[in-house]
Amino acid sequence: MRLLGLDIGDKTIGVAVSDELGWTAQGIEVIRRKSEKEDLLHLQQIIDSYHVSQIVVGLPKNMNGTIGPRGELCMQFADKLKETTSLPVHLWDERLTTMAAERTLISADVSRKKRKQVIDKMAAVLILQSYLNARRGN
Repeated sequence: MRLLGLDIGDKTIGVAVSDELGWTAQGIEVIRRKSEKEDLLHLQQIIDSYHVSQIVVGLPKNMNGTIGPRGELCMQFADKLKETTSLPVHLWDERLTTMAAERTLISADVSRKKRKQVIDKMAAVLILQSYLNARRGN
């Protein structure tokens, strides 16, 4: 049972997938957004290719727990995903995941240029791994 993890941004979508047992998350790509229709089609191809059974979408909340405009857009995209894929879609609090991904990449001495290319994929990994850990009770 593979899960797909997504970090939805205005310009890109970071994509991660779990192993078949649902224990670990691995980043697979960063999608450059074109249109909602094309983005959903690309994600459907990934879902089919990896035999994904559930989707986890990062939900950006404000630090006080409220949902702002960015969160609303992610919720709308999650609804579209649910509608087009017929898969369960889980929203997962993603507060500070991009900052954590940035810190991880900096500590690994990844150049600024390279960080920019992989930060969204890394954030998707952190979102999905956090969901997997919580599901197992870790």
